[in-house]
Amino acid sequence: MRRTVLFTALAFAAGTAIAQQNMGDMKGMDMSGQKAMPGAAHKAIGVVKKIDAKTGMVTFAHGPVKSLNWPAMTMGFAVKDKALFDKLAVGKKVEFEFVKEGEGYTVTSVK
Repeated sequence: MRRTVLFTALAFAAGTAIAQQNMGDMKGMDMSGQKAMPGAAHKAIGVVKKIDAKTGMVTFAHGPVKSLNWPAMTMGFAVKDKALFDKLAVGKKVEFEFVKEGEGYTVTSVK
């Protein structure tokens, strides 16, 4: 029993360390409000920093997201509908909606 608890604690610590290494610009930010329910839509306003249509990703420097208690940050999002890439251009300011899907967040609409 003690071995199982110890193994679980070590695995959790290792996973946390790996996740922290992959947070990029989000390091040091309070993400305590990041309890997003899958499917719940969130809104943000941001500037497109990078577009990678091949991988289906877009990077935004976005303002705070009140529904998640997030501060302003720069982060990448998957893009659900490839037609949304037509509305995106590096340097363009947009309002976008996104949802949590799996381990990441996916843009569902762009205005």
